[in-house]
Amino acid sequence: MKLNELRNIEAGNVNKEVAARKEELMKLRFQGAVGQIEQPHRIQQLRKEVAQLLTIQAERQRQDGDK
Repeated sequence: MKLNELRNIEAGNVNKEVAARKEELMKLRFQGAVGQIEQPHRIQQLRKEVAQLLTIQAERQRQDGDK
């Protein structure tokens, strides 16, 4: 997903999106451990998306705290 698409996710759904991506990441890591991973680039992509979502979540919390 693009950063703009991630920023458009509602605040309540950010946690759900992070959890879903972490679950997919865990499954891909298991596939990699047994040597059956089909999309190795997806691991890096998921890690990046999780980091971006957590950053967006922290930004929103800071904005809410400043108000």
